[in-house]
Amino acid sequence: MSGFERLPEGAAEVFGEGATAEEAYGLLTVDVPPDGWVAALTTARDVLGCTFFDWLSAVDEPGTGFQVCAHVVRLDGGVGRLLVRTTVPHEAAELATATGVYGGADWHERETHEMFGIAFTGHPGMAPLLLPDEFEGHPLRKDFVLAARVVKAWPGAKEPGESHDGGPKRRQMQPPGVPDPNDWGPMKGQLPPAPARPARRAGAGGGAGAAGAGERPARRTRGASEGSASQTPPRRAAAPDAPWQKPARPPAAPAPEEQPPAEQPPAPDEPPTDDEGGRTP
Repeated sequence: MSGFERLPEGAAEVFGEGATAEEAYGLLTVDVPPDGWVAALTTARDVLGCTFFDWLSAVDEPGTGFQVCAHVVRLDGGVGRLLVRTTVPHEAAELATATGVYGGADWHERETHEMFGIAFTGHPGMAPLLLPDEFEGHPLRKDFVLAARVVKAWPGAKEPGESHDGGPKRRQMQPPGVPDPNDWGPMKGQLPPAPARPARRAGAGGGAGAAGAGERPARRTRGASEGSASQTPPRRAAAPDAPWQKPARPPAAPAPEEQPPAEQPPAPDEPPTDDEGGRTP
């Protein structure tokens, strides 16, 4: 029986004491303690036949630690996918390197060290891979605050047209990912609480028709075609004087059909015509 067939029930038998396994969506995941990390990867390569190294990375889980994951694949005898995972605490983020088992884990561990601050002991060269030399911090940690978001003015901090001093302002919004300065950072607990927004002023005049405090005046029910109350109805344009501006006349009724003229009698001086027999009277 191969190692894959004994999993996930026989995880401790294959990977040693403290190992657990589960399978979901065709992916077998094995969790091992940090001190058994290299041994678990060696077992995956030699016992399970996972000779192809795919990737290695980490996940920051607040309150738990960093979960370091390595995805390896078996190609002979059918594809078998295996995810080996371990957890290291935030205060001691250190793990043995996997480059002795899988050479392809070299730059994956360098990237994980830059993004999460996890130290891989025994790595041949933990040189910077993606970030510049002057960069400070590890950007994929959940407690990392992007300096550009703190320094740059956030568009939601001020409404267009609001002045910097005088008058009540709308509640300022923190950009996503930036905690309140009074809850996190060098000024934690030293800043005064944010001032409460004052209530709306009462309507001017104080009469019966004035709106109460915090109430908006009712909207007018004037339609868009009627315009506002300050607008007067437009005047009608005068009748045009120019011929080309006058409306066209309707076409005239068609003339009645012409009748053929009636036959006129012959004049007195004209000779009479022959009758049907060719005789004259």
